[in-house]
Amino acid sequence: MNTTMMPKRSLLALAVISAFSVTTSTAVQADDAAVEVPDEIEEVTVIGRSVSYANNATDEPMLKQQTSLTSVLAAVDNLPGVLINEGDTFGSDDWSTSISIRGFQVDLSQQQIGITVDGIANGNSNYGGGAKANRYIDTENLRAVEVSQGTADVASRSNEALGGTLNFTTINPGMDEQLVVSATTGDFGAQKTYVRLETGEIAPNTYAWMSLSSQNNNDWMDEVGEANRDHYAAKIVSYLDDMDITAYLSYDDSHEDNYQRIYGLSQFEQNPEWDQLTSDWSGIPYIDQSYRRGWSTLRENWFAYLEANMTFGDVEVKANAYYHDNKGRGDWIPPYIVDVTDDGTNGHSELVHGNTAMGGSVLGQIFFVDANGMALTPEEGCASSLTFPYGGGGAEYDPACYPDNAIPVSSYRHTNYKKQRAGINVDAVWTTMIGDMQNTLRGGMWYEDYNREETRSWQKIIDSKVSYEFDHVPYWIQYSREFPVETLMFYVEDELDFNVAKVRLGAKQFNVDVEKKDRFDSANNLAVSSDSDVLLSAGVVAPLPVEGVEVFAGYAENYAAIKDVVLERDDADLSKVEPETAENIDVGIRYAMPGLNASLTYYSISFENRIRFVSNEDVSGIDFLESVAGGYINDGGIESDGIELAVDYQVTESFGVYVSYTHNSSEYTDEGSEGVQVIGTPEDMAVISLDYQRDIYSAGLSTKYVGDRSAGSFTVDAYSVSDFYLGATLEQPVSGIEQIDVRLTINNLMDESYLGTIATGAAWIGAPRTTAINFNATF
Repeated sequence: MNTTMMPKRSLLALAVISAFSVTTSTAVQADDAAVEVPDEIEEVTVIGRSVSYANNATDEPMLKQQTSLTSVLAAVDNLPGVLINEGDTFGSDDWSTSISIRGFQVDLSQQQIGITVDGIANGNSNYGGGAKANRYIDTENLRAVEVSQGTADVASRSNEALGGTLNFTTINPGMDEQLVVSATTGDFGAQKTYVRLETGEIAPNTYAWMSLSSQNNNDWMDEVGEANRDHYAAKIVSYLDDMDITAYLSYDDSHEDNYQRIYGLSQFEQNPEWDQLTSDWSGIPYIDQSYRRGWSTLRENWFAYLEANMTFGDVEVKANAYYHDNKGRGDWIPPYIVDVTDDGTNGHSELVHGNTAMGGSVLGQIFFVDANGMALTPEEGCASSLTFPYGGGGAEYDPACYPDNAIPVSSYRHTNYKKQRAGINVDAVWTTMIGDMQNTLRGGMWYEDYNREETRSWQKIIDSKVSYEFDHVPYWIQYSREFPVETLMFYVEDELDFNVAKVRLGAKQFNVDVEKKDRFDSANNLAVSSDSDVLLSAGVVAPLPVEGVEVFAGYAENYAAIKDVVLERDDADLSKVEPETAENIDVGIRYAMPGLNASLTYYSISFENRIRFVSNEDVSGIDFLESVAGGYINDGGIESDGIELAVDYQVTESFGVYVSYTHNSSEYTDEGSEGVQVIGTPEDMAVISLDYQRDIYSAGLSTKYVGDRSAGSFTVDAYSVSDFYLGATLEQPVSGIEQIDVRLTINNLMDESYLGTIATGAAWIGAPRTTAINFNATF
């Protein structure tokens, strides 16, 4: 780390010491590993907690509808207002993954929804160096997911939560020593093995678990692409006399070959089972730029936190420190070598192993060479016969326009990512009485220091006629830069219980400094302050005279900091970019009685200062060199309003029904696009889930309807997808085995053909019917 970062590290170290150097003398309840602060899941209920904003949580049947191979993101798809789309059933491709809530998106180009892990910030959700929850938590280690669709909690740790927060929580250690072994096999070569050891009491009032898993599957289109993932995790909770301490550690290593988007309905209608990535190496670089094994995402994540919960009289304090290390790369196969060194008549140094050019300008592209390594030009007047991909390429790409002994050359392009994050969180809750009214004062802070590095390297394909194997020494480092970001957030909130209603008023503020440091040319360095205004929030919850019924209303000003991606371009004009903001209003009613829970919410959202990339230029196919000129600007916003309904009814002791419905109207307010439906956002969604459990058997059938969505230049049709599971649980079937579970899961039961994730002018094909069976034994 360079010397300019030392003050930040010193501040972080001082804050960590301060957070954990407090001595305590009061005992904490030994049966609860967490102080009961309002933003934690105290009890997992589908309809959510009694707070002044819409919130829901996953339950056991929702988790059963997904296999252990499935990403943890899929668990929330049945909740009202939420739409999760992934390239396959297993969620094994970050490139094609999207999350949509109330018109806000997480996808390749947008980060508008907050994600936290056990309440701790995930460090952005973007593809380029970010990490969604599936990088931190294994499916078997997921306790529940709490979804705050709009206004959310004032203490939420995210500076991209314009439209709500997803909080993914991990299971706590059990009290007894156990060994859990799980094996899953499924379609498309899918396999997963998982082992978790529950230690029982390893020290006085101290319990832990540790888990290992390994999984892999092929792509569902031609089963050539591979997805491999290894995940290790451990958690320990210690109930001491003066505090409770929790520590969590996870490691995730994944290699995902991607799915590609299609660019129109005619392409989908022609073949709804092919995204036009190829399964065989042709030896023609222009065609092989679509070779599936060359479209890859590699990521490695370490994540750890240490948390203490303490009580000082009427004040409860929670403090944690965390660290996250991320590295990886994204791969593509450009159908040429970039000429970056003027070698005169001495051939091309880019073709010689061991020569690496650092930075510099692009002199041209090399497509074919002769035996001496000299670039060739296509025969004059030759018309290219190439028609695939992207409608075909010019004569310079076509081997038929060169002599028979011409040698094709191409590149393997790596975008290399690294990120280190360290931060602390401190929360305090003081409960006292004002007369006969209970008053709760909350306050806290979040500090994070992170540094993201990004380097673009170009490797020569060793022999473009034979395979995609590449020279591991790059011939060109196009750029190398780092992005230091420092975040400081404070919040305060007071809630007063008037007995007839609880009223809260809160405020928070973010101070975010974003920089770019160019390692090749300091003249390209940039910096921007992305501080928020004071963000207000307010709410009320009031019980009605009818038993179990309450009404609620909430208001929150949300904010998203300027992302470091805005600084990536050297010609960025930061004077034209301001942080994004949103005003969220929730009004609703809840009913909660044994066997029946229901909620109905109306929401209204005004999203302003939307940041997007604008260019008047276009390029056919992929702009591998990012040569298209353009920049980021604040361009209008989005107006959203709608209703969300959720009903969870336990009809009998064995049979339950869950229903959710969302009607959402999200429209752009950009000049010239007023009233246009937001891309990727359906107006209507509905879910019905039937779950049965009796004796040793359990079964469930869930169907989700997603209405028409806009892709900008075309409209994607509505679809319905059903998931089915059937399982059995045997208690102590033989001596030494406590329990055996067997579960069959079929996702997309009816084999619906549909388009999933939406991008501007494009969409990814949804996954087909996929079957998996899981065997789980507890010893």
